[in-house]
Amino acid sequence: MTESPSSPAADAPAVVPDDTPEQIRIRREKRERLLAEGTAAYPVSVPRTHTIEQVRAAYPDLEAGQETHDEVGVAGRVVFLRNTGKLCFVTLQDGAGTRLQAMLSLAEVGEERLAAFKTDVDLGDHLFVHGRVIMSKRGELSVFADSWQMAAKAIRPLPNLYEGAELSDEARVRQRYVDLIVNPKARDMVRTRAAVVRSLRDNFARRGFLEVETPMLQTRPEGAAARQFETHMNAFDIELFLRIAPELFLKRAAVGGVEKVFEINRNFRNEGVDATHSPEFAMLEAYEAYGDYDTMAALTQDLVQTAALEALGTTTMTLADGTEYELGGDWTHLTMYESLSEAVGVEITHDTDDETLLALLEKAEIDLAPAQRNHGKLVEELWEHHVGAHLYAPTFVRDFPVETSPLTRDHRSKPGLVEKWDLYVRGLELATAYSELVDPVVQRQRFEAQALLAARGDEEAMRIDEDFLTAMEFAMPPSGGMGMGIDRLLIAMTGQGIRDTILFPLTKPQA
Repeated sequence: MTESPSSPAADAPAVVPDDTPEQIRIRREKRERLLAEGTAAYPVSVPRTHTIEQVRAAYPDLEAGQETHDEVGVAGRVVFLRNTGKLCFVTLQDGAGTRLQAMLSLAEVGEERLAAFKTDVDLGDHLFVHGRVIMSKRGELSVFADSWQMAAKAIRPLPNLYEGAELSDEARVRQRYVDLIVNPKARDMVRTRAAVVRSLRDNFARRGFLEVETPMLQTRPEGAAARQFETHMNAFDIELFLRIAPELFLKRAAVGGVEKVFEINRNFRNEGVDATHSPEFAMLEAYEAYGDYDTMAALTQDLVQTAALEALGTTTMTLADGTEYELGGDWTHLTMYESLSEAVGVEITHDTDDETLLALLEKAEIDLAPAQRNHGKLVEELWEHHVGAHLYAPTFVRDFPVETSPLTRDHRSKPGLVEKWDLYVRGLELATAYSELVDPVVQRQRFEAQALLAARGDEEAMRIDEDFLTAMEFAMPPSGGMGMGIDRLLIAMTGQGIRDTILFPLTKPQA
């Protein structure tokens, strides 16, 4: 089948730079020849009747050498090509990685079209074939083609991945589209992530939560302790910030009567980049009126375990290195101060003086900026070093120092602490939850204390948000709130790094 070029511009020969690699030059010449012959290298559509997956599902029991009279039209990317005399073989792959063989014979397609196939088709091209479904003599389900058509000409060749070879990590991230073509694990991650997010949303819907969207451009950074990205809005001539968390807007919704609310969206933090941190990341946050950090723990455990079952079919996680761990069952709970005391062999309480904590920090060779050396930060850094990095099984770490949790309610029975937990899995902080601070007077005091830290040089300290405080003065009901990183949830389930769980992660431009 042929198709005329869609516009006169398509007939104009492309200028090929002198330094173009030979394989690309040859493929561009093939494109030019197709156009000159009046054949579309990129047709608007092809008459596909079945997906490759549908063909495979419809013929599970054909025997070797068996032929049918059923005709199908299928399309896919060429991932294998063998041109012999009067019979050519091509393997087509669809977006899910499902493959199907097509056979083109001189008797069926004719001498001219068989010759054109041998000349024009390369690995990586998208190809359409029409013909009868058969099982080859070697037991390979195939389409015995009576016609074929170029669906999209690949100008760049696929990488030559010989048996056992893989794309480099750098190439996989910078050219994710190539990674998706050649790497089944990359395609699996896309499907797994979609299934996990769908499970989370369905679980919230069953519980009566409403999903909302809150602003990503904000007039002040709010909702978490982190450095922000800044930009300028020309229309209003004001400085804006990419949000670091949706928390304060979701709480505004709770004040307005949305008692069960959640959001899954993008956050941005202008901080370090490593295997567990990305400047742009996906976050889930949820708030429930008349809940607390205990109800949020039960909710989070169910969300994660249900997502594992629905996306992967199991709560036993098998990681890339072959190790396994269990997400099922009841998860462990421990307190920050007690677990730190046990780890360092010295009792640490909220009354422990800073000199003792600084001595332990120096012994552990932990460097902390002077502006961040308050009691809470010292305790959390020591705990992370001695305890957090070694928590493998899912563990809720409870009851944090008040200094580092300005949006959290005071602990109901432990002075100087707040009702907050962090969830750790495989040494990684996966989620956090609070019994939310809803007293606007205390909230203002916390913001003012944060402002003093910011004035002393703490770039992660929060600023006073008068609009949020005004909203809180209309009364937010007692609530539990939870936040969980979607990218990190995929890390916990697969053992892959964060740049593998994000489809198109941010990369530094090459010079």
